Amino acid sequence: MDDDQTAAAVREHVRAFSEGDLRALMAGLAADAVWITGRTTVRGTAELEPFFAAAINDLKPRLAIENLVVDGPRAAAQVTETLVWDGAERSFAVAAFFVLRDGLIVAAKIYREGSAELE
Repeated sequence: MDDDQTAAAVREHVRAFSEGDLRALMAGLAADAVWITGRTTVRGTAELEPFFAAAINDLKPRLAIENLVVDGPRAAAQVTETLVWDGAERSFAVAAFFVLRDGLIVAAKIYREGSAELE
């Protein structure tokens, strides 16, 4: 997988998540994908679909890529996340690290400013 393909896959993931396009979001994930954010680990698309659906519906997130560094099937992104939490819109700096296989995200580790947990 070349750098352009990896960058395009990550950008499509961010677009789909931000627009609440769950179908496109899931299409970009490998069946055995592992997603780690804070203390939460979600494995496989059967767990990831309700995980992302809840985030989209409850938090109304919007992501903006500030920086994206790609090396073959790996990518690191600095992202600004704007979401609704406790009735108010809030923004956070996020660092996200992705591993892709065959054009699909197979692993992600997400760090939100301060903590990946919303409190």
